[in-house]
Amino acid sequence: MNTEATSSWQDAIAVDDVPANDVVGVIIAGKDLAIYSVDGDIFASDNLCTHGHARLCDGFLDGHDIECPLHQGKFDVRSGEPTCAPVTEAIRTYPIKIENGRVYVAFE
Repeated sequence: MNTEATSSWQDAIAVDDVPANDVVGVIIAGKDLAIYSVDGDIFASDNLCTHGHARLCDGFLDGHDIECPLHQGKFDVRSGEPTCAPVTEAIRTYPIKIENGRVYVAFE
């Protein structure tokens, strides 16, 4: 979990609303985000694939890799880096923190 200090934390979702080892889509402050739970850790990224413009929350989460539902390209949810063709451009990831059972996402 990334908990860097920042002043722009936004309440995203209850931890209990993020299924274990799965992904959900949320819209926070006008941004479409994917929130992932992997082995008890929570991650956040943009929800739009950089290759096919599909929503990643509709894809398949396999460990730390999210697979785009459109062309099966994959990204590492920890860094946003592509891990499988045809994607070549990373998705943006965001710092998160957990407080009082809620997931907060930081925007810079």
